Amino acid sequence: MNSGFDSLALARTFLFVPATRPERYAKALASGADAVIIDLEDAVAAQDKNGARNQLASAFELLGAPERARTVVRLNANGTPWIDDDLKLVADLVRQGLRAVMLPKADSAHALRSVAQALGANCALLPLVESLAGLDAVDALAAAPQVLRLAFGHLDFQADIGMACGADEVELVPVRLAIIFAARRAGLAISIDGVTVATRDAAQLQEDVARSQRFGFGAKMCIHPAQVALVNAAFSPSAAELDWAQRVLAAVEAAGGGVVSLDGRMVDGPVVRLAQHTLARNHQGFI
Repeated sequence: MNSGFDSLALARTFLFVPATRPERYAKALASGADAVIIDLEDAVAAQDKNGARNQLASAFELLGAPERARTVVRLNANGTPWIDDDLKLVADLVRQGLRAVMLPKADSAHALRSVAQALGANCALLPLVESLAGLDAVDALAAAPQVLRLAFGHLDFQADIGMACGADEVELVPVRLAIIFAARRAGLAISIDGVTVATRDAAQLQEDVARSQRFGFGAKMCIHPAQVALVNAAFSPSAAELDWAQRVLAAVEAAGGGVVSLDGRMVDGPVVRLAQHTLARNHQGFI
C-alpha cells in the first residue's frame, strides 16, 4: 500500500461531518480526530446530493495539504443514482490530495475494483460491512485492490438482518470476529468499529471502546467531537505499556536476538511483535 496512506492506516478516530456543512470541515479537522469523514451518503437527503458535492468541491480547495490527507469522503452506495457523480468529483479531489474514500453497503469485490480503477492508485478504500451480503463477501472485500482497512457499520447491519441488539451487542460477536479475521488474513491495517450514538453518555462510549479493543479493532467512527478525546486515549498505549515495549526491544537488541528474559518472563517472537505493535500505536497521534 502507498506509504502516503500510513496516517490513515494508524488513525484511531474517524469523525463524521455532513458534506452539506462545509463550515464544519475545518472544525472537525481541528477537533483532535485523526481523520474526518465528509459524508455524502446518510447525512445528505436525496434532493441535496448535487448541492453537497458542489459544497465539498469548493471547501476542499480551502484545506491545506495535511488536512486533505486526513480527509475521507463517504460515497453513496454502489448501485444508487448518485455514485457516478460522486466518483467524478472524488477523482478530482484525489488529484488535489484526498487519500481515501469510505464505501457504504460494501458487498461486492467487483464493485470495489471498479471504484479503485475509477479513482486511481493514490486513493485507498475503506469498505463498510453493513449487511449480510457484506459479511458473506468479507474475505473478498478485504482482498480487493487498494483496500486499506475494513469498517463495521453495526447499526445498518442490525437493520438489514432485523436484529434488536442489547447494549452489549453480544449478538454481533460473530460478525465482529469475522471482520477482524478477514482483515488479518488479508494483511490489512487494523479494522474500524462503528459509532456510539449516545453522544452524551461517556460511560457507554467507554464500554463500547473497551469492547472494540477486546475484539482487536484499533479505531472507531465518531459522530460528535466530544467523543474524540476518549476514543483517542483508549486506543493509545499507556506510559507503562510504552515503557514495557521499549524495554522488551532493548533487551532483545542487547542479546543479539533470540529468546531473552525480562522481569522474570520469557521474551520470544510473539512478545517482540506485541512490543513492536504497542510502539506503533504510539505514533497514531499524527496531528
